[in-house]
Amino acid sequence: MKNEKQQLNAPSKITGEVSPVKTIEHELSGARFITLAHGNGGRFMRELIDGLFARHLANPLLNTQTDASLLPEIAGDIMVTTDGFTVQPLEFPGGTIGSLAVHGTVNDLAVSGAKPLYLTLNAFIEEGLEIAQLDRIVASLASAATEAGVCVVAGDTKVLPRGEGGGLYLATTGVGVKSTGLQLGMGQIQEGDAILVSGPVGDHGIAVMLAREQFGLRGDLLSDSASVISLTQSLLGLKGLRFMRDPTRGGLATVAHEISRATGMSVHLNETAIPVRDPVRSVCDMLGYDPYYLACEGRVVAVVDKEQMAEALALWRALPEGRESSAIGYVLGDVSHVILHTELGGERLLEELEDDPLPRIC
Repeated sequence: MKNEKQQLNAPSKITGEVSPVKTIEHELSGARFITLAHGNGGRFMRELIDGLFARHLANPLLNTQTDASLLPEIAGDIMVTTDGFTVQPLEFPGGTIGSLAVHGTVNDLAVSGAKPLYLTLNAFIEEGLEIAQLDRIVASLASAATEAGVCVVAGDTKVLPRGEGGGLYLATTGVGVKSTGLQLGMGQIQEGDAILVSGPVGDHGIAVMLAREQFGLRGDLLSDSASVISLTQSLLGLKGLRFMRDPTRGGLATVAHEISRATGMSVHLNETAIPVRDPVRSVCDMLGYDPYYLACEGRVVAVVDKEQMAEALALWRALPEGRESSAIGYVLGDVSHVILHTELGGERLLEELEDDPLPRIC
């Protein structure tokens, strides 16, 4: 994280007394809440960066005394992605805005066929945010980064005046490496290809909505927010792998529309094959949501040659993250539509998303 002051704290004097138990408030000059002083470039900002962010995110490449990090040489095709996160509430069942920021960024690299390596982090913190909550969120972010095998190598903090932010916004950039010659994309999709999804859809959207306790509803559903690296890496050896995407904002239906629009072909989805958890379906039935448009943060939609569909599913189902994977549809070379084949044997068009049913979800 960038620190605009270079002065370091003097080392503590060693005595024979027993030191009191320290909390994050002790580390940050006794402050309980973020103030504008934490963004002014002075002592409070230095304590915030070194005592909170760098404490959790420490790694050999993170140096708070420089304005840029030197990365090791990378062999292969370098991939870069960037993303922003504004979820509300900041902590929800199954994750936080911190872990979500890591998962969202590394997953964009992973579905592109890359192995994620490095992240940068920008934190836009609203005045008045409880420092203990910020500490939990950064700890969650650091844990997710460790599990995904990536390092946060640079970053910055800004403090927004009270009322000008949603508590905390995060922006990230991810760097990864892809094998030279690996070709994935919608341009690779062919007529007759099979469409797979790695697990139930809509968990993240409904979990966050329930955490807001809107409409008098509560539940114990967990967000699906997770790294999909193992899922994507498992398919890279298949010559028939055409395309992968993580169905975040707009969900499964939006990915289907992107495929249809890019290829000029129709996407046919089988309602009985699409995995949806009972709590998700129940909430959607009560409130009029469609689970196929809800955000997922730990799922992969893949398009593969139909001849390798069974092999792809076997590879996914051998992984804990892919046990509930399913073949959910196919691509046909007729008019460009997204068609859902219903449980009753009929068909309905899935229109392109226009309204945002659940804002501030990721």
